[in-house]
Amino acid sequence: MAQKEGRWQRFQGNFTRYAGKIAANKLLLTLRDSFIIVAATSMIAGFAIMMQNVFIDPTNGLIFGQQGLRLGKLISGSWGAWTHSGLFSGLTTTGNLIGLVSNGSLNTFAVLLVVIFSHTFSRKYFPKSKEHMTSVLYALGAFFICMPWHFKYPLTGTQKSVDVLNYMDTSFFGTKGVFAALLISGLAVWIYNKSLEKNLTIKMPDSVPPAVARSFESLIPGVITMGVFIILTGISTSFTGETMPELLLTILQKPALAISGTGIFAFISQFTWGLLQWFGIHPTSIWGPIFGLTWNINDTQNMLGQAHHIYSTLFMNFSTVAAGSCSVSPVLALLLFSKRIAAKKISKIAIMPAIFNISEPITFGLPIILNPLYFIPWVVAQPLAFYIGIFFTKINFIGPIVNNVPWTVPTLISGLLYTGSIKGLIVQAVIVFITTAIYVPFVKMDNKINADAIQENAEFNAIKEPK
Repeated sequence: MAQKEGRWQRFQGNFTRYAGKIAANKLLLTLRDSFIIVAATSMIAGFAIMMQNVFIDPTNGLIFGQQGLRLGKLISGSWGAWTHSGLFSGLTTTGNLIGLVSNGSLNTFAVLLVVIFSHTFSRKYFPKSKEHMTSVLYALGAFFICMPWHFKYPLTGTQKSVDVLNYMDTSFFGTKGVFAALLISGLAVWIYNKSLEKNLTIKMPDSVPPAVARSFESLIPGVITMGVFIILTGISTSFTGETMPELLLTILQKPALAISGTGIFAFISQFTWGLLQWFGIHPTSIWGPIFGLTWNINDTQNMLGQAHHIYSTLFMNFSTVAAGSCSVSPVLALLLFSKRIAAKKISKIAIMPAIFNISEPITFGLPIILNPLYFIPWVVAQPLAFYIGIFFTKINFIGPIVNNVPWTVPTLISGLLYTGSIKGLIVQAVIVFITTAIYVPFVKMDNKINADAIQENAEFNAIKEPK
């Protein structure tokens, strides 16, 4: 027995140590921080698209459309009269205007990523740099040098295309250019700052203002940086017939997205999410950068109507985090079935954060982390919730998730908003019921293990009660 405990402790220590090293990796932290910052603009676009699809859409929206309260027909008398009404036209125009926010966020995702990633990369890897924004300047320059300025544009409704010269293929501003944005901007920042470290600069007299001096100081490193990418673009187009963003899309991004669209990728991500958290390691630190390069792209394409991916970060949030599988469910099970006074008190404290899908009070307070009794339900609940969502999607009860809703929106309400339909609320209700049921046997087991303490508490309370 002691030998088994020793092996378990060694495994636990090694797992925590190596996972901690991965989570603390500087490059992963840079990627994670960059995607988190850029995600702010995506969230704004998500709010706008949710308003457009759920509340304003006069045809299929939750308020006026046929899938919701059907106020359009109620106002006009019939669906035909509704489609010809001024309010229908006004709502359509308003929805189109709100949809323009995508042009400043989702459709320019790669460009925004160049700015944020290059600045974050410069700060983390070259902290002694006097001006990190200069790194951003040359990273943007390198990105635009590499962009396709000659491309074939397909003609709608035909199999023909026309050659477009001296115009940039702006499709790489969006999700198509994510890998190119990261690799090109990262390399540009590295070349620029290494050139500065080698003192390949123009030194100005002390009398020159600092801002002017820094501009001249950056000239030679900037020329070197942009020159390198001119050469790389020439090599890429000469030998492959594709610019660097096109080449990177072919050899890196497409395979990565293909892998992330498989069932095995989905299972590993959902199983290890809870496993990492049980060991006290925040899963976002590991999976955040990976999802940024894969499922977050699927989110953007779904929101823009370019695709209908089932596997996406939005779907994961809808079916697991926002469905309360790791917050509402354990708290409900404890509130309803625990007889331990300490567990009851903790669950009462944790219920309010759990309503907003915050799990830390229960995971650290009970605790669930490193608690062998709750290992099985904690690790099983999230993948089970995920695949319940998959089941309802596969049978077409709900469609792929296209609305970006904050994961802190309370369970059931978030299901309504994510899907724009009462069906999403029903799916989350099923998830809450099943994942809560998983915890019940283990809560009862906890009661048996701590039966003596429960009996002592009951006797103590009986003594305190007035006769």
